[in-house]
Amino acid sequence: MTLAVVIAGDARDDRLPAERIAGQWRQAGAAEVRVVADLAELAELAAAAERPLVVSGADLVAHTAVLRHLLTAPMGPTGALVLTDAPAAGQAVVREERGQVVRAGAVADAEATGVFGGALKVGVADLPALARAAAEAGHAHRPGHAQQAGQSNWPDPAGREPVDELLVRFAAAGAPIFAQRVRLLVAHRVTDAAQLAAAEAEVAAVDSDRAELRLSVKERDDLFTTYCVSTWSPQVAKLAARIGLGPTAVTMISVFFAVAAAGLFAVSGALTSGARLALVAGGVLLYLGFVLDCVDGQLARYTRNFSAWGGWLDTMADRAKEYLVYAGLGIGVELAGLGPGWALAIAAMTLQTVRHMTDTWYGVLHDEAARRPAPDAATGGLGGRLSQASNRVQADTGSAMYWIKRTVVFPIGERWALIAVTAALFNPLVSLVAVLAWGALAFAYTMGLRTLRARSMRVAVMSTVDARLHRDDGPLLRRLPGFGAPLPVAVLAALAAGGLLLSALTGAGATAVAVGSVLVLLLVLAAAAAGGRPHTGALDWLVPAALRAAEYLLVIAVGVAGDVPAPLIFALLFVLALRHYDLTARLEKRQAAPPLHDAGLGGDGRAILLVAALLAGITTYAVATLSVYLLSLFVVSVILTWAVSPRRAPRPQAAAADSVKGVQTPG
Repeated sequence: MTLAVVIAGDARDDRLPAERIAGQWRQAGAAEVRVVADLAELAELAAAAERPLVVSGADLVAHTAVLRHLLTAPMGPTGALVLTDAPAAGQAVVREERGQVVRAGAVADAEATGVFGGALKVGVADLPALARAAAEAGHAHRPGHAQQAGQSNWPDPAGREPVDELLVRFAAAGAPIFAQRVRLLVAHRVTDAAQLAAAEAEVAAVDSDRAELRLSVKERDDLFTTYCVSTWSPQVAKLAARIGLGPTAVTMISVFFAVAAAGLFAVSGALTSGARLALVAGGVLLYLGFVLDCVDGQLARYTRNFSAWGGWLDTMADRAKEYLVYAGLGIGVELAGLGPGWALAIAAMTLQTVRHMTDTWYGVLHDEAARRPAPDAATGGLGGRLSQASNRVQADTGSAMYWIKRTVVFPIGERWALIAVTAALFNPLVSLVAVLAWGALAFAYTMGLRTLRARSMRVAVMSTVDARLHRDDGPLLRRLPGFGAPLPVAVLAALAAGGLLLSALTGAGATAVAVGSVLVLLLVLAAAAAGGRPHTGALDWLVPAALRAAEYLLVIAVGVAGDVPAPLIFALLFVLALRHYDLTARLEKRQAAPPLHDAGLGGDGRAILLVAALLAGITTYAVATLSVYLLSLFVVSVILTWAVSPRRAPRPQAAAADSVKGVQTPG
């Protein structure tokens, strides 16, 4: 339930009444609408608010769907409307990075990516910052304030609209502000009645349903998705909406298709005749499953039916489906006698999980760097030049270089397309080898470029997040003061685990493997202990991925040395991947630890158990028990998070949905 506030003083012409936009906010879904005279009144309102709040000026003319999109945007609790119009006098320009407004107002023309659209949605956690920004901006707007305060060098805000001054000060406070771009629909800020009439005529000419359906497709997607899926998937989304299917139902159907494809890939290896038909059918089902994976998001955007549960489920289902397909391919390879299928499936899952860890933490680094003034070194050197070149390519949408850059990193659409085509034309072995080869090349490419760019950013990425939580450190070491440098020890632990695995695969003696496992364990514990130290190095965003690589390689090495069946090793890694994807999803949303998190023992605690089991000769029993335990813990955590906790959460006092305080809306 969102409170909409219109600043009446934002109108520069008395023929732009606040009641017009206030009525639209109500139509867009705001539970309550108020009109305030100035920023000081807004500050008092924000300080007392206990629910999300959206603020706009009276000069905004927009299609009602634009306002509804801002109210329901799923990307974050706080967002700002951003337009591509040329800024008028008094309007703030903004700079965006990765979909976030990182600066507003004092942005050089070369850095500006848009103009503030005059509407700002603020989540509950950011309301105190909004209240402070409104109080400061309101104080600065008092006539003669700068002169009375003796601040002759203070930027004179007299020419800036109140809502724009509010955004500038709110953005300076550092709260993440997502940019809500206007596409296909219409939104403008007007200064007089003539512009108002022209903008309203433009709004009236919009074909709402057609625009909403086109908007259900992501603005920028990958090559395969853009040309082989999104050309027709919106019609599937529209059909799903008509028959009453929700996004979650579509997600579950896509899971069914992927599991069926995995099953066909698996049984193909046991068929003497009909194997090709099974592989082709599996490829088709995999493609259709990916189409539905796109449709669930398109349906959510088309119907504005978003939920935290749906977003989480979609993220987790994507990874689970992909890894189950790897398992199906591995079984097919084994049954056909083509090679070590399970080993290839385990390698593919491990590589992809570690890659995703680097993606997540580099994203955090990038967001932090974007919100801070760039050091002089960031604009020069190889890293700075690479950043500038990358930005130019990203801006040249649709060019050959743009598509090459998006494809070479091997996104999910390309992965599923590669699996479907190679399985249908060749066999599961070719599919797994192709996934591993392209995945390794993509990993090397992204790691090389990101390392150079990160060195130029010089940002303490983990100073703003709970690093020990999202690294999955154990409860004991997380409470101890850290010591040592995080990155070198974590990388050394990963390398040592890789060496241990190589020794186990080449048939090293039991004594050598046992000694090696103890050494790797000590390095893993040292890396976890270093988690308490500030992660302020230019490359410390690599620490969590290095720890995941160390843990996964240790699991595989212990499993090989202890003669654990390969499917059981895969099962444990699969459950660990689910746990770690849950943590990365919470990191991206800046959420707290999941329920029963400490019961998962952390990477260091699990390493102790596995090495102890290897030394005791009960490795298979330990791996099986740990897999069942962690899976049960994960399921209970999901139930507590999405079923129990929401019911126990205190509900805010309901406000009458048709109450519009201070507003007389027509009709």
